[in-house]
Amino acid sequence: MRMNYLPSDYLPILIQLGLALAFIVVTMLVTHSIGPKRNSERKDEAFECGIESKGDARTPISIKYFLVAILFVLFDVEVIFMYPWAVNFQKLGSLGFVEMILFMGLLLAGFYYIIRKGVLDWEK
Repeated sequence: MRMNYLPSDYLPILIQLGLALAFIVVTMLVTHSIGPKRNSERKDEAFECGIESKGDARTPISIKYFLVAILFVLFDVEVIFMYPWAVNFQKLGSLGFVEMILFMGLLLAGFYYIIRKGVLDWEK
């Protein structure tokens, strides 16, 4: 059975989208117009956890930091795939066990490659 949608079928969605955007714009305009406007040197100062800002915000950061962060996310996401396997361990049987052994082997091979390349060595 094929359904033919008319443009009028989307009218409630467009009305809701328009009302939501109008609410956002009106709220921002009203709060900007009636809000307090007391500027001072102390109030305009950058604030972050009570620590005084020092130096330039564009200080170069070692690429090692970003590389380790990306590797952490990569391996963390791969570990997430182990949870459904553990929950359904008995249902999957021996084929599921062999597939997980293969998955773990590939995961450990990647980890071994990373260690051999010295990616996790901070002293280099």
